[in-house]
Amino acid sequence: MTSLLPRTLRSVLAAGAATLLLSCASPPPDASAVLTRSSQAMGATQLNTLRYTAEGTGYTFGQAFKPGGAWPRITLHSLTRSIDYGTATMRDEIVLSRAEPMGGGGYPLTGQQRTEQYVSGEIAWNQAGTAATPGPRFVTDRLHQLWVTPHGVLKAAMRGGARASAGDGGVTRVAFDWPGRFTATAYIAVDGLVRRVESTFADPVLGDTPVVTTYDDYRAVSGIQFPMRVRQTMGGYPVLDLTVTEVQVNPSLAMSVPEAARNMSERVTSEKVAEGVWFIAGGSHNSVLIELPDRLILVETPLNDARTQAVIEHVKGLVPGKPIRIVVNSHQHFDHAGGLRAAVAEGATIVTQADNVPFFERAFAQDNRIRPDAMAAAGRRPSFLAVPDKLEICDSTRSVQVHRIVGGPHSDSFLMVYLPEEKLLIEADAFTPPPPNTPPPAVANANNVNLVDNMERLKLNVLRILPLHGRVVPVGDLYAATQRPMPR
Repeated sequence: MTSLLPRTLRSVLAAGAATLLLSCASPPPDASAVLTRSSQAMGATQLNTLRYTAEGTGYTFGQAFKPGGAWPRITLHSLTRSIDYGTATMRDEIVLSRAEPMGGGGYPLTGQQRTEQYVSGEIAWNQAGTAATPGPRFVTDRLHQLWVTPHGVLKAAMRGGARASAGDGGVTRVAFDWPGRFTATAYIAVDGLVRRVESTFADPVLGDTPVVTTYDDYRAVSGIQFPMRVRQTMGGYPVLDLTVTEVQVNPSLAMSVPEAARNMSERVTSEKVAEGVWFIAGGSHNSVLIELPDRLILVETPLNDARTQAVIEHVKGLVPGKPIRIVVNSHQHFDHAGGLRAAVAEGATIVTQADNVPFFERAFAQDNRIRPDAMAAAGRRPSFLAVPDKLEICDSTRSVQVHRIVGGPHSDSFLMVYLPEEKLLIEADAFTPPPPNTPPPAVANANNVNLVDNMERLKLNVLRILPLHGRVVPVGDLYAATQRPMPR
């Protein structure tokens, strides 16, 4: 029906109605007031240090057996987390064992393993006895874990810049950013307790990675409220399901930063193992450089931008003027794929097992805004060369064979590189040589046995192994570890 009111009057009435609706709308909650009330209800105001012990199930992020699959499950026999909020320092003392045989993580296939993991400000490291191993690639994740704890998220949000909004059921959402590391939104219930934290952190492989942490079964402990059930998903799959068994409020903590971690820098060394072949070491993960007449092949770009860019600069010094045109990725596990974005920025084509390609294509298409990396800065798109079972790159000077490793428990999309003229085998994680003169294990490692099976299946005549962890060794060391006779 056509309105009989004059157009001017209709406009005035419409404007008045809009003004009335706006005046009736509730203003957004005041973030500072919400955080203050929640901090009082949670006891965060008087909480400076914290230690809690839990047990349950964990999952090894970034170490899936199949690319794009769920993270491998582990049993957390004990997790003791100690936090000093004032110094942003956290220690995790962990006793774990595998709950399923497939997938990575560096854990023994049988028995328990103890580990200590630390972060303090911008420094991360792992500790074994008195030996500290720097872990700069862990800084972002561990800081993120520290500040999404139920009391930590309130303290982090109160630093400034938090935004509050009303949610369903009386829940208030408080969002904030930690530039270059993560973003987070705390869901605070009407009782003032933090029930859920949705966060996003910067990962070297996945880019901006979503995390959901839920806190349930709160109980009063020494003046604070603490959840006895903690669950977390990361990248869409579970990573934690914990039952808290003990909480200590404001314990005395001694967590100093060791010099090895404080003075960490990317160290790159090289050893020429054959004409035109260099073993690139100096850190926890190795690479191998292979020279062709018109280009270079780099096997493995590990960890993150920082490590891979240091390797690339070292390579440019070894062979000036030749571009890195091909990068071979051994498998999709994040410690071995974390530098692929830097390789893309360099203009290299990524050679990887065929099942990895769809996973990497999805991962590299995700937003990467929190901590833009070399690929984002270069504005390049990745180029992949898929290897179903075998690829040979050859010219008049050498042959480079890329073979799939099949049937092993570590990864279902696993590659090794073989140089037939030099009789060199390059592999990751299938065999990590132990220190010299180490006696063979009572039970052979399944990954070692599987590597021997694949070498013999493919009839590879190997003299030396260039492992992507550890030192160059004769192939006899592998056979000794498996207690198998050398082929004649």
